[in-house]
Amino acid sequence: MIKEKRTPGLAASNMTGTGPGGLAARDFARWYRDQEIAKWHELDLDAIAKIAAALEKAERMGSQIFVLGNGGSAATASHIATDWAKTAQRNGKRLLRCMSLTDNVPFMTAIANDLGYDEVFSRQLESYLRRGDVVVLISGSGNSPNVVNAARFAKSNGAVTIGMTGFSGGKLRRLVDICLHVDSDQYGVIEDLHMGAGSMLAFYLKQRR
Repeated sequence: MIKEKRTPGLAASNMTGTGPGGLAARDFARWYRDQEIAKWHELDLDAIAKIAAALEKAERMGSQIFVLGNGGSAATASHIATDWAKTAQRNGKRLLRCMSLTDNVPFMTAIANDLGYDEVFSRQLESYLRRGDVVVLISGSGNSPNVVNAARFAKSNGAVTIGMTGFSGGKLRRLVDICLHVDSDQYGVIEDLHMGAGSMLAFYLKQRR
């Protein structure tokens, strides 16, 4: 059973979520590959279908989709937002209105400086969010305070909330409407599957007729 990761992130002194330790490069690569393949086979396809339906509804309604996360999950958020807004485009069809809340560095630093880092996403949502919008929240631990705060704000203001989590899922897993949970305690595997799911959804959206 995967334990809850109460402290988000991966500091230099924290080896939680890295792997067995002490392996040679080839052996670690084999272990990592096997872990990732196993998690791909366990991927929650029902959650993927529910996320796809939420995105398609947002597309039909002209609702905005926001994607957010910290660290590696911030990079994933930016990549996913780009893919859903650009890669998923089809000639003559509606565009998906999607943006990452990790990309406006001046706005983020102003919020962090004036209000605190825990508010960097919820305060952006205060400016942008409308009822019926979709908020995608990515957190390996599911316990990042700024992500949890954003989820609470989004839900209380009528948004559809989608989580992508790992470890035990933390607070985020229990808060969101739809959760794609990767039942792993290896950060790289969790983040790889989150990114892979984003790509899967982008190309699903694009291949529709």
